[in-house]
Amino acid sequence: MVIDVIRDRKSVRNFVSEAGVSEGQIRELLEAAMLAPSACNSRPWKFIVVQNRGKLCEITSIHPYTQMLTTASCAIVVCADLSLQRGVSEGFFPQDCGAATQNILLQAAALGLGTCWCGIYPKMDKVKDFRMLFELPDSVVPFCVIAVGVSAEERGGRGFYEEGKVTWIK
Repeated sequence: MVIDVIRDRKSVRNFVSEAGVSEGQIRELLEAAMLAPSACNSRPWKFIVVQNRGKLCEITSIHPYTQMLTTASCAIVVCADLSLQRGVSEGFFPQDCGAATQNILLQAAALGLGTCWCGIYPKMDKVKDFRMLFELPDSVVPFCVIAVGVSAEERGGRGFYEEGKVTWIK
């Protein structure tokens, strides 16, 4: 069941560095991302798959919270192409890219892979650094970077249901 995958998912910060993630698995993650809902079906996302070890190290040098990329098999940088959102859908890229990101995390967990979501947007200094690193135009906003690999940590999620955070209006 989906709830079991949701319960089991956790952020992984240590990966088995020799273990690889296949191109087929990456495509499954990207397909899951592109099945996410988006405002007016604008689908504003773009994805950069980084497998090059040198480029992964460059990411760690511009984003201090991505050190897990030193052992991850790859990274997926989720970006928003603002030119794809017009009219009613304009400005909803954070929700759209967030939904795509969550789909990647859940699909990875279903495949037995570990992930860690590291935010870029709305930290504009990080947005600028990632734009420079990947030579992105101003119309493309790097939203987050996701480390992907085989977890070297024990599995098991950390979330839980809290009734106190729910208001019922009947």
